[in-house]
Amino acid sequence: MSTDGTDRTRGTDERLRRWRMVLGGESADGTGCALSGTDAAMDGALSALYGSGKAAGSAGSSGRSAGLGASAPSVARWLGDIRTYFPSSVVQVMQRDAIDRLGLSALLLEPEMLEAVEADVHLVGTLLSLNKVMPETTRETARAVVRGVVQDIEKRLATRTRATLTGALDRSARISRPRHRDIDWDRTIRANLKNYLPEHGTVVPERLIGYGRASQSVKKEVVLCIDQSGSMAASVVYASVFGAVLASMRSIATRLVVFDTAVVDLTDQLDDPVDVLFGTQLGGGTDINRALAYCQSRITRPADTVVVLISDLYEGGIRDGMLKRVAAMRASGVRFVALLALSDEGAPAYDREHAAALAALGAPAFACTPDLFPEVMAAAIEKRPLPIPDTAAAR
Repeated sequence: MSTDGTDRTRGTDERLRRWRMVLGGESADGTGCALSGTDAAMDGALSALYGSGKAAGSAGSSGRSAGLGASAPSVARWLGDIRTYFPSSVVQVMQRDAIDRLGLSALLLEPEMLEAVEADVHLVGTLLSLNKVMPETTRETARAVVRGVVQDIEKRLATRTRATLTGALDRSARISRPRHRDIDWDRTIRANLKNYLPEHGTVVPERLIGYGRASQSVKKEVVLCIDQSGSMAASVVYASVFGAVLASMRSIATRLVVFDTAVVDLTDQLDDPVDVLFGTQLGGGTDINRALAYCQSRITRPADTVVVLISDLYEGGIRDGMLKRVAAMRASGVRFVALLALSDEGAPAYDREHAAALAALGAPAFACTPDLFPEVMAAAIEKRPLPIPDTAAAR
């Protein structure tokens, strides 16, 4: 056989192998391709999760009918298999699907299961939803898993968040009648270019721009008001981390409030976002009006306050009351920001009527990624237009 013919045969075999992996070896897949070795093991791991059957089987089974069953040891082996054969991002998706499709949440209450999983934001959300039924033997392991995810998020976001908000705070403190040593000469010159005198080769600084003198006093107050309904799990995780980062900045007084039909102020736990997360209770109803009433009662300097509501806006309380509170806060000088989600997945299902009503009040509701959140907060602090993504769900 010629070299070209051999290459064509290999290419055909590879295509059949790939199609066999995609189609799963059911009777109608039509490939006639048998798997062996690593391919068979990968197919078995996929079969256990996505197969059509429920019977227990081995990882090397050729058909997709294995199932995970309810056995903790078999699940532990399966978790090990998928970490061996698939990259971390795929493992996280498969774990999430296993929890949703096969009801494996209860097995996460066993320490050996938690030690075997690939931890991510969604797993943290699942653990938090199980918090109240978690046995003491599992709680410390669960906290260690959550702490690892939180630390990874902090490493990714904390430094840029502090730098971005420090710059925004400094800019918002600029004054128009600065002392000589506080003059921002670059901005002053640019603002007075129209007063350039060519015969003298100079600019007449008709308007001086400067920074306020550095101060350790609080410049802004930020209230994070977080919906802890089940669909907001990832948002709760990210918001708790950002709350801890903001609380570490002396010039920002940060308050963190979570709510369902009840309102819980977790501000005194902000030094440890893991404590904040285990103080939440994912699930339950939603009373946004009640939560905003609490936040409004804690505002002492409206003109220097930013309120961030993170919610899908499904209101179980008084709708008109919620909107009136937002209007009243804005009228008093509060900068109000409504985020439908604070996560990488975009906006979940949300109440479009309420989103439109908020937009009509001048408070557009949109989904925000964690990477964009520092810029959103900086814009809110400086009282300039928010950097709403082009793909935002509502405006």
